[in-house]
Amino acid sequence: MQNSSRAEKQDAKGFFKSFNKSDLDETTKYAIMFFYAALILVSGFLFNSTEEIISGLGKIIVARSVLISDYMVIGNIGATLVNCGLTTLASIIVAKIARVEMNGLTIAAIFTIAGFALFGKNIYNIWAIYLGAYLYALYTKESFKKYSAAAFFGTALGPLISQISFGAGLPLVQGMILGNLAGIIAGFIIPSMAAHFPKFHQGFSLYNIGFTAGMTGFLFMSVLRAFGRGHETLSIGLEGYNFEFTIYLSIMFISMIILGYILNDKSFSEYKNILKRTGRAPLDADFATLDGFGITLVNMGIIGLMSTAYVLIAKGELNGPNIGGIFTIIAFGAFGKHAKNIVPIFIGVFLASSLFSLIPGSSIPPPGALGPVLAALFGTTLAPIAGKYGWKAGIVAGVVHMTAVVNTAYLHGGMDLYNNGFTGGLVAACLVPIIDGLIRNDKVKAS
Repeated sequence: MQNSSRAEKQDAKGFFKSFNKSDLDETTKYAIMFFYAALILVSGFLFNSTEEIISGLGKIIVARSVLISDYMVIGNIGATLVNCGLTTLASIIVAKIARVEMNGLTIAAIFTIAGFALFGKNIYNIWAIYLGAYLYALYTKESFKKYSAAAFFGTALGPLISQISFGAGLPLVQGMILGNLAGIIAGFIIPSMAAHFPKFHQGFSLYNIGFTAGMTGFLFMSVLRAFGRGHETLSIGLEGYNFEFTIYLSIMFISMIILGYILNDKSFSEYKNILKRTGRAPLDADFATLDGFGITLVNMGIIGLMSTAYVLIAKGELNGPNIGGIFTIIAFGAFGKHAKNIVPIFIGVFLASSLFSLIPGSSIPPPGALGPVLAALFGTTLAPIAGKYGWKAGIVAGVVHMTAVVNTAYLHGGMDLYNNGFTGGLVAACLVPIIDGLIRNDKVKAS
């Protein structure tokens, strides 16, 4: 018995030792991603019965899904988590089949899908985007792998498919055909558009496809309005579950920190290397490739806890959209965001929403309202500004982002789920040249 116990301990040590940060293979990385997607899916059954989940999934699939549609209200919590797990698992399988490397950008894409599968993406409305991107790959005689990131992030336009399918007043079959056709067209044009827009914001907005999808949504929305098929955006958010979701999220993020610590040879030593990075895409953003998968998981867990704490401090609600924002922050914890460069954005948005909400007639609500909380979470797309220019510039970026984001959703009718990414691209494009100009002027004066 003693020999058997000793052998089991040695096997366990060998198992964890095999997860060395320098030789972590793609199979292991995919296994970890599958684990978290499956964990989310299974956890749905802690909140609702199987019958309730099936019923809720049906409601989620036929929802319009435009911003802001909290699936936890439209369906139920369990169905939303199951939808999140299914949608994420499906996307991981697509990545696996396409032999996509599980680098920082892919991790960011997969967890972003998970986040928005709580309020806008579902197991129905992602496939036409994937098909469109695949057809573009065939057209250009390239591998789908080359355009996988554009396809994954391009599911931001899932509401385009759902709105035309179920919300435009068309007969069901006709609506579904036209909705999916629109999705295929969107998926087809996104890769070529996405290749050009980084020049616009110079990599200082991490949600490049968010900006691309905003422009694409704007084009489609203009056509729909021309045909008299315009619609209003929504603002639906669950309330009253902060205690339950604080425990839920804390367990998930702490597990990431522990697992990352093990994968990183039981060390946090490389974390300082991540904190030194600006996070600017693409060269200084892929933490998984530059610093290792294990320490990247640690970073994801840390900023997940920080983001959850922000929502609670701002007196916001942990619901589908806000948890989606938290998931997106941990997603980009693999590609550009870390504890040092997201805090100034939080501060800027908090200050702006606190001050401007006191002005009579202001369009900006208090910090705990759904819009400002989402602006803070998703506004961290501008984290590279804080990383490159310092915390003061980051706070200014947060303030400007908060004032701008309340005005952009109308342009695409809420059909771009990454509205903050669309806004962030505009803010970065305007703000970075100003900051550069001021820095150059200071240098001239100093000389």
